[in-house]
Amino acid sequence: MGEQEVTQFLSDLAVAKRVSASTQSQALSALLFLYREVLGQELNWLQDVVRAKRPKRLPVVLSRTEVRALLNQLQHERWLMATILYGTGLRLMECLRLRVKDIDFDRNQITVREGKGNKDRLTMLPAAVKEPLARHLEDVREQHKRDLTNGFGRVYLPDALERKYPNANREWGWQWVFPATQISVDPRSGEQRRHHLHESVLHRTIKEATRKAGIHKPVSCHTLRHSFATHLLEDGYDIRTVQELLGHQDVSTTMIYTQVLNQGGHGVHSPADRLGDLLLHEEGAP
Repeated sequence: MGEQEVTQFLSDLAVAKRVSASTQSQALSALLFLYREVLGQELNWLQDVVRAKRPKRLPVVLSRTEVRALLNQLQHERWLMATILYGTGLRLMECLRLRVKDIDFDRNQITVREGKGNKDRLTMLPAAVKEPLARHLEDVREQHKRDLTNGFGRVYLPDALERKYPNANREWGWQWVFPATQISVDPRSGEQRRHHLHESVLHRTIKEATRKAGIHKPVSCHTLRHSFATHLLEDGYDIRTVQELLGHQDVSTTMIYTQVLNQGGHGVHSPADRLGDLLLHEEGAP
């Protein structure tokens, strides 16, 4: 099959079958791999394909009361991680990949290393987590000492750093803030070491806490980031500040939160509410 058949197939997915944009993109990626890697052909004529449209959806945002109810269902390091997600706007993997040296208690800030787009940025260290985080790190440090005594304690470092500083992987500052509960084999090197917690741990925790808190929204770890941005804008912080804290390259990405917050249901009063008592006396009104 050639240009005509492939184009018809991809267009049919969007037009007749009404698949999502991600499903069509997955089919396109599979075909590109087949033709390029197996058949040795380039598909340079795919610009004529009818593209499935990506829906524009507003992010799910929790109220402050709902955030408090959710966090009240969590304890210890799970509470710490969730509160950091909400209190700093970090993405889940940015939180899990935090290292001890990235926490600056004196300046009340967290350095996010190699965030989305491979960029570093700074965000605040919430006062609410300073003391429990310090206690948590004391426990982590004792665990690290035990690992060193048992012949472990070497954390993963990017290749360039590991070659330049061969002993840095044992140093306290490079250790994960949220290490895994067990030592495992690193598939990249075959070495036994303690990695950071797996993202599925907090995913499950947030889902369970949402259920226990009686919240009926589709909540995920990323919902806490959405709530962070929305609540900052509610508090009057400017859009550029929120953009920098979130690590958005384009301010238009951050602008989605202004739609959630203002002029949807908050800033605009329904004309029905302005009718006052007149509405209550209409025939058939409850």
